[in-house]
Amino acid sequence: MLAEMWKEFFEGEGIPTHITPASDEPRDRELAAYRILVPEDKEHVAEEALRKL
Repeated sequence: MLAEMWKEFFEGEGIPTHITPASDEPRDRELAAYRILVPEDKEHVAEEALRKL
């Protein structure tokens, strides 16, 4: 759920995102780790959005 919140935040800033598991852990675990991926050409925009927090 937290990964989905970050995805919505970045997409609200106009940054397309993709969620992927951070490891081979089962996805249905409550504390599973995920990565939020953004395109390389939008990396600076994502960093700027994070600085605004």
